[in-house]
Amino acid sequence: MNLRDLHYLVSLAEHRHFGRAAEACFVSQPTLSTQIKKLEDELGVALVERTPRKVLLTDVGREIATRAREVLNEIEQIKGIARRTVDPESGTVRLGIFPTLGPYLLPHVVPMVRERFPRLELLLVEEKTEVVLHRLREGKLDAGILALPIHDDSLHTEFLFEEPFLLAVPQSHPLAKRTQLKLNDLSDQSLLLLEDGHCLRDQALEVCHMAGAGEKSGFRATSLETLRQMVAANVGITLLPTLAVKPPVAQAPNLHLMEFSGHAPSRRIAMVWRKSSAMGSFLKQLAEVFRSLPHDLLDPHSINTAHAKRRRTA
Repeated sequence: MNLRDLHYLVSLAEHRHFGRAAEACFVSQPTLSTQIKKLEDELGVALVERTPRKVLLTDVGREIATRAREVLNEIEQIKGIARRTVDPESGTVRLGIFPTLGPYLLPHVVPMVRERFPRLELLLVEEKTEVVLHRLREGKLDAGILALPIHDDSLHTEFLFEEPFLLAVPQSHPLAKRTQLKLNDLSDQSLLLLEDGHCLRDQALEVCHMAGAGEKSGFRATSLETLRQMVAANVGITLLPTLAVKPPVAQAPNLHLMEFSGHAPSRRIAMVWRKSSAMGSFLKQLAEVFRSLPHDLLDPHSINTAHAKRRRTA
């Protein structure tokens, strides 16, 4: 048994197909199939059920594949320790981030990361929260930028910042005429929300619950940009995170952004990684870069003024 054989087994468990698993391992299908058979002979158990259409792992095969994945992850940790001993600020970090934050945060923070760690290769993966968490647990990601709370005792959580929400309404909406907006002003409103699977949907539903508001039926958006355009088209109103409406993001026409008075509803953003990660000390340094965003980026005040200035100078 060697690491290569374990890698073949893990690949087969992920792809459930000898051809695709072999392609992912950059070997021929007969080579992979032969090594899996040798591994079965060495262990004295069947790891795989071979059917005409697909590959199924046996119960013991799934358990051994899980252990093999853990072994391979530990090997990567060992390599990472060695690399960072030679050069603590080099190497690769695989970072996951969810879609309603990534496009709006990364343009501001990636240049700061490059300036602070010029030799670091930052590999960014944009996925929904549950996918990021799954890949973190499997060792396919080194860290994730996620919204709190995260209920997983195996993960370390490093708080980064709190991002307020704003209310987006059409220019002609009755709420647009108000000089102040309180949460309970939404009590008789129905909001446009994202589809299931987006953490922003859960956060918006929590705000709706606190305000006594509801969800507009018959429509669920796939992205923040869809929500923005639907508001501009007079379909309804919605909540938008502050970073998603800050320049250089262009404001849609016929869209009025309203800041909540008092303590605004918000989401709390954190960097998370496995407690067992050998990269923990470096990831804390990386988190400091994310935490050092300019204060005005997270300040919803005068957003309409900022967009008006951009329109006048355009």
